[in-house]
Amino acid sequence: MGSGAGSFLKVILKNFDVLAGPVVSLVYPLYASVRAIETKSPIDDQQWLTYWVLYSMITLFELTFAKLLEWIPIWPYAKLILTCWLVIPYFSGAAYVYDHYVRPLFVNQQTVNIWYVPKKKDVFSKPDDILSAAEKYIAQNGTDDFKKIINKADKSRSSEGYSNIFEDDRY
Repeated sequence: MGSGAGSFLKVILKNFDVLAGPVVSLVYPLYASVRAIETKSPIDDQQWLTYWVLYSMITLFELTFAKLLEWIPIWPYAKLILTCWLVIPYFSGAAYVYDHYVRPLFVNQQTVNIWYVPKKKDVFSKPDDILSAAEKYIAQNGTDDFKKIINKADKSRSSEGYSNIFEDDRY
């Protein structure tokens, strides 16, 4: 009976990543996500929504590079450690990765345009700039409406101090 318990323990330890992986990466985050939905705090919602975004990216990475990852024997353990770091709120790993890597990739326009290929310009088309946009607006709405918008922008600029109405300071 002692050898049976010992071999059972060996099997559990040998397959720890297989057993702990789904618990750490799916079961606990699912439970915590349901609890977060039921609370009124947006902070825990953000933690778990961020986690699920990163989990889907890890899953896509694994699906894409499955053949390569088969040759890396420590991958399951590395994934388990990474998932623990992302899941445990004490470390805020999900928030860190999202803020430093994912968000700039999708939100910041400068990094999104790495592979920007300019469209071919038609010989007869005007460039899309502020002057051509103003000309289009005047052609559609008239000069008086355009003057009203300019006056409104000047009033809001002078009442709030200097602020550029075309800048977006959220990021």
